Amino acid sequence: MDSAPNFILLPLLLLSLLLASIPLTTSQSAADTNSSSPSDSDLCNGVFVSYTYTKGSKIPPNDSSNQPYRFESVVTVLNNGRDELKSWHVFVKFSHREILVSASNAVLSDGSSLPLSVENGTVFAGYPSSDLKSAIQTAGDVTQMQASVELVGTQFGVAPPNVPLPKNISLVTDGWKCPKATQKGKNVLQVCCMPDPEFNNTEIIDNEFLPRQNGDLTIMYDVIRSYSSNYMAQVTMENHNPLGRLDNWKLSFDWMRDEFIDTMTGAYPSLVDSSDCIDGPQAKYYQALDFSNVLSCARRPTIIDLPLTKYNDSVFGFKPYCCRNGTILPKSMDPSKSISAFQMQVYKMPPDLNISALSPPQNWRITGSLNPDYKCGPPVRVSPSQFVDPSGLPSNKTAFASWQVVCNITQQKDTSPRCCVSFSAYFNDSIIPCKTCACGCSSNRASRTCSTTSPALLLPQQALLVPFENRTELTLAWSYLKHRPVPNPMPCGDNCGVSINWHLATDYRGGWTARVTVFNWGETNFPDWFTAIQMKKAAPGFEKAYSFNATALDINGENNTIFMEGLPGLNYLVAERDGDNPLKNPRVPGKQQSVISFTKKLTPGINVPGGDGFPSKVFFNGEECSLPSIFPTSNGNKLRHISAILLALPVLALLILRV
Repeated sequence: MDSAPNFILLPLLLLSLLLASIPLTTSQSAADTNSSSPSDSDLCNGVFVSYTYTKGSKIPPNDSSNQPYRFESVVTVLNNGRDELKSWHVFVKFSHREILVSASNAVLSDGSSLPLSVENGTVFAGYPSSDLKSAIQTAGDVTQMQASVELVGTQFGVAPPNVPLPKNISLVTDGWKCPKATQKGKNVLQVCCMPDPEFNNTEIIDNEFLPRQNGDLTIMYDVIRSYSSNYMAQVTMENHNPLGRLDNWKLSFDWMRDEFIDTMTGAYPSLVDSSDCIDGPQAKYYQALDFSNVLSCARRPTIIDLPLTKYNDSVFGFKPYCCRNGTILPKSMDPSKSISAFQMQVYKMPPDLNISALSPPQNWRITGSLNPDYKCGPPVRVSPSQFVDPSGLPSNKTAFASWQVVCNITQQKDTSPRCCVSFSAYFNDSIIPCKTCACGCSSNRASRTCSTTSPALLLPQQALLVPFENRTELTLAWSYLKHRPVPNPMPCGDNCGVSINWHLATDYRGGWTARVTVFNWGETNFPDWFTAIQMKKAAPGFEKAYSFNATALDINGENNTIFMEGLPGLNYLVAERDGDNPLKNPRVPGKQQSVISFTKKLTPGINVPGGDGFPSKVFFNGEECSLPSIFPTSNGNKLRHISAILLALPVLALLILRV
């Protein structure tokens, strides 16, 4: 009787246990899911940037006051947004006097090569892949959404286990905004950047290529013919700055994939050398190639322009915009001379042996003589350039691929100007010369016999035509005559190759005039030279220059610049040369001079002698010159007027007595 109920109860008990186990299993799974909170990168719906310090160690030499340490870090850029992130740039604000030695999957955006001091921070740009796809485009494939940059370098003062984190990191690609980065744990700095709602990025999102950018100087790298093992590239440099200029330009860049230059037209390597190919993998692969005719196998070649005589050379020249001795002028002087171009045949190496495997060189740099400094960004893929069809038909031909490099004028903190300005005026017989060491002085204190800190001594006007090393006698005599103290040792010279004197010549009710004199103390002639004068108040009243070709320029919406160049036939500023009698006479500078006139109608209230009649900035061939810190004063002139009246009093008294 008792077994029947037990027989019935046993299946019911098993069934209830089974049913009870199902919800228990489900609830436990949900609990497990909720317990693992999402990471900070998963919560970011924009671009997540992080800096992770991985390890560091002490390195020689042992220095208790300035100990160096090795650091290793990883910068990660993850695109969690809806659209593709094109040409990513990340700024890392280092703060421990870091010297960066290597960086994988990135280059420095200013074109600098490693190793490099980055103590003030630097911007990284993606290489070889500069674009990051979105999760929507790749179904969440992180390998296409993320870039990791491994950094190795040296930092000072932060010993392990302390962590030398940077002050900040941010995405600096156009169209993105980042808050200040936050620290996560001990060794991670991270930030989530979101699209800037005020930035119109439809052109970037909708187009296959990034739009072309503006800059002081742009360089186009166009592949005009492509084969499996080599390609023909055309490099075009174009000046867009109204005061920018290059003379004897030198262009350098880094090959990143063992490429080498076989032939060139329109330009030439500064060093023809194929030894790196012969000793490297290039000669092993291209065994049938005659490397004695290869122009350059350097990883970082330097390219120079050809002289004018090579323009019609069928082998080296015969290319538009080539062969100008490295001169690139502003468009305001001559639009046809604001461009320079050349072509080169580039051989590739495995595994890039197919027609579409094209990789431009990186770390571009361009320099000139007595010209401004340029900082160049990385090459950015843009829409293919179009050229006139060589067949002569009314159509255009596109390049296989095009990259744009944008260079902007910058003033490096450790560089000195290469030109200077002196001031003088009709109401004072002293010249305010260029500053002491205006263009730098020798760093060798042992051999230096002059003071770099003493202010430059006022000069008589005739001293402007005398080289600095021959001015001592004139300067001492002038100082003695004016009862001025002379420091011992005397101040150093300005060491400038070019100096410009601005002389306030006249000042009357309706206008005023100034005289500009350009001196060349160097050994280099300057064809097609120019100077630009910026004035805060007086420029709108400019009328004309009498011996220069001068025009008023509107730069960035401000009418404050007077652009001057030599007239046709007089646009050549010669170098310093020997005097008439080299044994007795000092050397003579090259010189150009003109008077320029101003009206006061358009500048009411202008105080010409009080400072408004002197420039606020002066440029020579694009280089900003050093200016004096004071203006000439009229105190001496007033004293002379008072003395003249006192001298005339006895004569007036005698005349009165006679009457």
